[in-house]
Amino acid sequence: MAEKRKQLPHTRLAVGGVSEGVLVCGDPARATTVAGLLDEATLLAEWREYRSYQGTYHGRTVTVCSHGIGAPGAAIAFEELIVAGARVIIRVGTCGGIRPEVQTGHLVVVTGAVDHTGYGREVVPPGYPAAADVDVVLALRQAARGAAQPVHTGFVLTRDAFYGGPPLPAAPVYETMAAARVLAVEMECAALFQVGSLRQIKTGAILAVDGNVLHAKEDMHTFDPHHEEARQAMEAAIRMALEAVIQVQHESG
Repeated sequence: MAEKRKQLPHTRLAVGGVSEGVLVCGDPARATTVAGLLDEATLLAEWREYRSYQGTYHGRTVTVCSHGIGAPGAAIAFEELIVAGARVIIRVGTCGGIRPEVQTGHLVVVTGAVDHTGYGREVVPPGYPAAADVDVVLALRQAARGAAQPVHTGFVLTRDAFYGGPPLPAAPVYETMAAARVLAVEMECAALFQVGSLRQIKTGAILAVDGNVLHAKEDMHTFDPHHEEARQAMEAAIRMALEAVIQVQHESG
């Protein structure tokens, strides 16, 4: 009788149990949506915020796993996915535009993240870059050619707080970030890129814009990530991420 593979503690994935190409997303329901685009998708595991599926896309095996909200919990998923077999991880998520031209329904291919998280301060030295892998960036750019949505490429801000407090010195200033040509704000990309660099795997991200924080700060009474433009952008981002992850796997042999 074959020995059962070790189960990882948080994701409940088996060591060696995922494909080399993996998509990750915050929302477990979005992982289910991605799985619906795969052939012969099966549920691998579900525990806490981590829901994972595996299937095939254009004949190549792909895994998708949700990671929840925020860098620390997301990094747990990334670390365990790598131990489980991931070698290319692409985040497909949402963001809020910071630059005035980055509007609802647009897409952002992320080249790097300004790390404004407590997680980053604990796992890498000060000033350590959070950069996407160049092969993943190029594959996402190629997949995004001809998109119905405007596509931006550049830096995002990764932060811990969604609902802000008073204007403290530690809080990022969106207007300053916009002046520095940071395109958008989100909560997990820096952790993904840092983990990828530390563990020597390829990482990247494509994000759907669901609002612009220069126009309206994050507020639970007004924030609405479910409008039609954002939904369509997310559908496009998922397909682009799938195309890119199999392309990078193919080029890597």
